[in-house]
Amino acid sequence: MFDAKIFPDRSESTMDQPTLYEQNADNVELETVLLYALGDFQSRGHALAGRELALDRLHGAFQRAAKKFDIGELSDEIIVKELKALGADVTELPGFMAKRPFRVKISKELSERAETFFKDKAS
Repeated sequence: MFDAKIFPDRSESTMDQPTLYEQNADNVELETVLLYALGDFQSRGHALAGRELALDRLHGAFQRAAKKFDIGELSDEIIVKELKALGADVTELPGFMAKRPFRVKISKELSERAETFFKDKAS
């Protein structure tokens, strides 16, 4: 394909680069995925701000966001850690109480930030 004399550092194989509309999973920040998920949850008509929700209730939104950004499904522990970093109040329950034993309370500010972020990404 390339003449080795002209392009000595290029090989026959092509580099795996994302196109203009593809996301590169290595470059996606977890904050982006979580904000998108929280915004997606609200876009479906569910109230988020000031409510204590089971993590299981938000799980579908996290799955859709992971699929959107072409990353693997996030573990509950990673989601909880990142939610806390964003400022969410997360309470852990005993493991026998639920499949995903966490309760999440999102502040109004974080809820509004996620909603704005989702609208910007969706348009």
